[in-house]
Amino acid sequence: MASTLDEYNRACKLGKKTVQKALSDGRYPYLHALDNMIDSRTSMTEIKVGTMEIPLDLVAGTVTKGRQESFARNFMPILGPETEFGTKWILLYNYQMEKGISDAIKVIEFMGKFYVVEGNKRVSVLKYLEQPTILADVTRILPPVSDDPEVKIYFEFLEFYKSTQIYNIKFSEEGSYGKLAEEMGLTLGVQWDEDTIMDLKSAYLNFSKAYAAGGGNAFSITVGDAFLVYIGMYRYESLVGALPEEIKKNLSNIWQEIRIRANANQITFSEEPQLQKKTVIPIIDSIKKKTYSEQHPLKIFFLYNGEIAKSRWINGHEKGRLELEAKYPGIIRTLASDCLPTEEEFDKAVDAAANDGADMIITTSPIQMEHALRAAVKYPNIKFLNCSVHLAHSAVRTYYGRMYEAKFLLGVLAASLAKDHRIGYVSTYPICGNIANINAFAIGASMVDPEAKIYLTWSCLKDEYWREYIKENDLKIVSGPDLIRPTNADNEYGLYSRNEDGTISNIAFPVWNWGKYYDLIVQTVLNDAWDAEVADAKDKAINYWWGMTSGVIDVSQCDIIPYCTAKLISAMKKSITSDVCNPFDGELRSQFGIIKPEDSPRLTNEEIIDMNWLNDNVVGSIPKFEELTESAQETVKANGMPIVGRGETGIT
Repeated sequence: MASTLDEYNRACKLGKKTVQKALSDGRYPYLHALDNMIDSRTSMTEIKVGTMEIPLDLVAGTVTKGRQESFARNFMPILGPETEFGTKWILLYNYQMEKGISDAIKVIEFMGKFYVVEGNKRVSVLKYLEQPTILADVTRILPPVSDDPEVKIYFEFLEFYKSTQIYNIKFSEEGSYGKLAEEMGLTLGVQWDEDTIMDLKSAYLNFSKAYAAGGGNAFSITVGDAFLVYIGMYRYESLVGALPEEIKKNLSNIWQEIRIRANANQITFSEEPQLQKKTVIPIIDSIKKKTYSEQHPLKIFFLYNGEIAKSRWINGHEKGRLELEAKYPGIIRTLASDCLPTEEEFDKAVDAAANDGADMIITTSPIQMEHALRAAVKYPNIKFLNCSVHLAHSAVRTYYGRMYEAKFLLGVLAASLAKDHRIGYVSTYPICGNIANINAFAIGASMVDPEAKIYLTWSCLKDEYWREYIKENDLKIVSGPDLIRPTNADNEYGLYSRNEDGTISNIAFPVWNWGKYYDLIVQTVLNDAWDAEVADAKDKAINYWWGMTSGVIDVSQCDIIPYCTAKLISAMKKSITSDVCNPFDGELRSQFGIIKPEDSPRLTNEEIIDMNWLNDNVVGSIPKFEELTESAQETVKANGMPIVGRGETGIT
């Protein structure tokens, strides 16, 4: 049996090894001191939390500078055993082994980590013995409220702590504590019952062990981040009481999802279809070689959350489905199920599709993503797609169109016809991608008419009706909803003019060629590009973000357009498809100032999709979440919303 001196020497060896490693990595080798991290504790709010067991792995340093260099950054000792420090450490070690350290240390909690006021050596001994917790008298110091993401996450944690008194579940992304509560069917900020808290602690502990055993700690995310990925795909209820082997098995199915999360949810944007064959006849040959036939067709199921006959959006996808099947009669079989708003209805439709031999399942709303993810884990041999642009997953591939290209042309067209320089614009949801559509339209208009102003309204607001806004502002040229209503159709869609006699004249409208899009996706699968893209993307999600060059986005012009204007639009379209012109080249100005100077590079795909600003000639603002209708809030939550509220537009 090792002597106490041997144990101290081993602890010192661990400490010195940590010091050397930190120095070689260019990091501070000793304990962090809270006094070095904040300017003045006296000016900050202190809250007495009480005496409790705290996780030792969250004890990050000491408060004052004096004891820093007696310990390595991992709290292991580095002074010799002959020192007074060494003697006291050895005595504490003996006491722990004989009776157990029971006196509470004193700590300050700051930003979710603990800094020792009194009891550094007790922490050192218990960390050396790999104890999970230590009794501590905790005082919390609150940071000043700011827009710093870490501060925002911390204040979200405080709401979680108020509900659970749990410290060791940490997240690195805003909104995660709220999402955890939502997955559990609970609300933050109110006390949860004791059984619920115990179940959460147990589930998190069991997950943490399985995650570490599988090598998860090598990822640059918190265990909490991975925990949230897991329950997002397997549900929280399945984790409560789950056996370790079951958790390990489930983890083995979703490591790629966790890798993507560890890679900051990065997305590889496929701007054009990656096809090995480019003509129709060889594609038919390719299908036949893969033994698809009338007896064994390629089966694709379309699952819609709404009703085909009532939704403009779903109706467009349904027409695309029918076009796809008509192009490959007998060889490709497609089926559609609509009115699937609940998870139970969605799951039944997926099970039926799987039993019918589905090769691919397509979902057309970001609201369906969570359902699709769980289904993709259940049926890993089925290819799942979701029509969205900002959701990063490997199990479900996403697809969308660069509609901003068409909107840019419509802006050019609108400005050429607006005699009073005033143009209305109706947008749907304040989600990623839609802001780029607004700005591209505004930029296109300003390129033709520097005095053009775009009057922005939204179709998703509780207390504002877009048609009334258009009338109140007496706007004659309007960019309305993109699509015609499938029932009770009217002419207030696309780009139209409001005439003096009260009639509507259609000018042009953006086109989603969903039949073409689905044809290209099928070709990607049949030409084996689907699997090759996974290897190319590595630890990133894949999004098909195709545009005019691929033929999936277009602009249809009506006969009333003057022939010279039609020539202009045709020339501008050619410049877009040849990549000569892009609305986000050159200088860009928002309502509040310059976004980028003239000689800077074109905005990246990520910058275009994540826009949270409006062009300087837009009159209006991005609505706040609480201003949206209930159904719009669901869509925005599912797809992501720019963090911008109503404010001064900067336009007079």
